[in-house]
Amino acid sequence: MRRLSTPTKTLLALTLAAAFGGFAATALRDGLERPAHAESAVPAALPTGLAALPATVEGQALPSLAPMLKRATPAVVSVYSRQTVRVASPLGPFADDPFFRRFFGIPDMPRERVERALGSGVIIDAQNGYVLTNHHVVVNADGVSVTLADGRTLEAEFLGSDPDTDVALIRIPAKNLTAIPLGNSDALQVGDFVVAMGNPYGLGQTVTSGIVSAVGRSGIPVAGFQNFIQTDASINPGNSGGPLVNLRGELVGINTASFNPRGSMAGNIGLGFAIPINMARNIKDQLVSTGEVKRGTLGIETQNVDERLAKGLGLDEPRGALVTRVFPGSAAAAAGLQPGDVVLSANGQRVDNGPALHNFEGLQDVGSRVALDVRREGKPLQLSATLKESPRAVDGGALDPRLAGATFKELDEATRQQLQQMGAGGGLQVGTVTRGSRAWNSGLRPNDIVVDGSNGDFSDLSGFRASFDKKPQQLVLRVLRGGGTGNLLMR
Repeated sequence: MRRLSTPTKTLLALTLAAAFGGFAATALRDGLERPAHAESAVPAALPTGLAALPATVEGQALPSLAPMLKRATPAVVSVYSRQTVRVASPLGPFADDPFFRRFFGIPDMPRERVERALGSGVIIDAQNGYVLTNHHVVVNADGVSVTLADGRTLEAEFLGSDPDTDVALIRIPAKNLTAIPLGNSDALQVGDFVVAMGNPYGLGQTVTSGIVSAVGRSGIPVAGFQNFIQTDASINPGNSGGPLVNLRGELVGINTASFNPRGSMAGNIGLGFAIPINMARNIKDQLVSTGEVKRGTLGIETQNVDERLAKGLGLDEPRGALVTRVFPGSAAAAAGLQPGDVVLSANGQRVDNGPALHNFEGLQDVGSRVALDVRREGKPLQLSATLKESPRAVDGGALDPRLAGATFKELDEATRQQLQQMGAGGGLQVGTVTRGSRAWNSGLRPNDIVVDGSNGDFSDLSGFRASFDKKPQQLVLRVLRGGGTGNLLMR
């Protein structure tokens, strides 16, 4: 048998460690170290107790993640959020009537309960106490506490979050913190070794290892704008918000979700997803400076390209985002984009359909320069656009007097994707509605989702604004509320 070189044996041991576990890989590596013999090996007696593995074998150190983890682990925290919710009484409205309770001898019952959630986080700035975690770990929480690796438990201050990327920033008032160094997630390649750390199922500090299975993943039903790192390192409930690190101990991602057809509580099957740290760092910077996240937009509406459209547009294959509307004064209008153009790539990233282009826009900053690969009447065209800020809210009265008293805002991306799965092209959400206003008297209520209207076609807030360039004689809005839909005549 040909003996393997020392570097080859070490690399093989690392690969086996990732696939089968360190103990199995060590045993196989030791077998490679020993010369082959024709005779059968004599089984050794099993030890009665567990013994520590040797630090070296034949004078060479065994590969181990322990030194890196000793540096990274102090930056990993457990995050506990709590929310007080009102409990519905089986007595209905009579539960609040003291006379009713005394007359029937009904004792006072707790009307509220505290719901708790657990997750993980990672310290990225020791001086300021900044901790990154997931939005879904702390959303709607009345309070958040953080347990450090050294056992200290502290109340955290919520600084802000971005539901569309599932990133949240909290701050802990503590000294002697250890922050983790930030890596460059753009440099990750498929096959790179990574380690996921966190607090799965509330067990406390836990480490799992694997490789980068894919980069740039989107279309996963867990968040809005997506550019996920996929890994086979185990990510289980409670790992959310924890760090994904490379072998240098640098933070390259924020663990967010795992996929299992039977649900996340069924366990990990090797499909885990993490937010790239370059994206999370950008969100953190915006939350620190302004308390909110602003996104760039081209200012267009699009539709997918099917086989019939592809033939008519002179495309080789049915893909791309077909521009159906360009809003006046938008970045797209300034760049010369026109209805009928098909966007095939943006900044070199392939665009397969309208949602893919929308996802790309949502990950860009205001003022970003975007190079567009376009087909116009079957001919290639290169355009460059400078993205403008996506509108966040609008006063209804400024659009039409019949909407006075209501504000409208963009849908969060999770809701938008749900609507698209239901067959709706999009929509927008009602923000506030002043009691007694024209909008209120017509039946419009906060959190209604407007999916259609007699004012024209729209799929988002920009389209809704543009649809009132010519005000309709009769304004009817189709509204989604509590799982049902209905039409409201705005008077």
